[in-house]
Amino acid sequence: MDTETEHTERDRSSGFPAGASPTGTEEGSRSARSPRRFPGPLTLRGAGLLGVGCAVAVLLFSAFVVQPFRIPSGSMEPTLRAGDRVLVNKLAYRFDAEPERGDVVVFDGTGSFVRQPPRENPVTGLLHGAAAALGLAEPAETDFVKRVIGVGGDRVVCCDKGGRVEVNGRAVEERYLHFGDAPSRVPFDIVVPRGTLWVMGDHRSNSRDSRDHLGEPGGGMVPVGKVIGRADWIGWPPGRWSGLDPTGAFRDVRSPDGAHG
Repeated sequence: MDTETEHTERDRSSGFPAGASPTGTEEGSRSARSPRRFPGPLTLRGAGLLGVGCAVAVLLFSAFVVQPFRIPSGSMEPTLRAGDRVLVNKLAYRFDAEPERGDVVVFDGTGSFVRQPPRENPVTGLLHGAAAALGLAEPAETDFVKRVIGVGGDRVVCCDKGGRVEVNGRAVEERYLHFGDAPSRVPFDIVVPRGTLWVMGDHRSNSRDSRDHLGEPGGGMVPVGKVIGRADWIGWPPGRWSGLDPTGAFRDVRSPDGAHG
């Protein structure tokens, strides 16, 4: 019997060419020898577009949700120190919410603390604004951070017989004040117009705030619409990471209509 002929016939009957395996070993080996295609390296143009996209996303987040804000001075010590980066919650006063007594707020002081913003080169101003929005540069000269002491309708007086600030006839124990500071060395007795705020720094002897603008148009009041957001967290330096907890100093203060809050 012709053995070679028998093997050839078996190969033909099986449907596979001679020398091929039913399991496709030969085809698999060809595939194994085929070079694999990997994504090429990121081009300079692609890297630039990616960087621009990331920067735009961060700026949009900063513009509408949370903005880093670099503390420029010691006017809010010991709560905030010069050089701290706080994270300003821009959603805190959306949806009909308004600042409350004791809140630490960042606001645009144009028209209240600053008559007119300083003139600057448009390109320089745009670059500085972008850096400030990321907490990498000092804030604009028109931006301030202070604590809300009185809201619309409140009568704020300093000082009572104990040397304390009074809001609607209630003395306020301001434990957040800088050690050794008096609540105010400047006496005042004001009623906060609706839609505005009376604000002061925690380091009263080192803070230019509503008290310093009493004799000016607006009387040192900050329009609620000028509030950028509430400072809720200290994000930098790492050793200062913490949230800014609400103060209980105003819990006994009643609104002019007799309600708490």
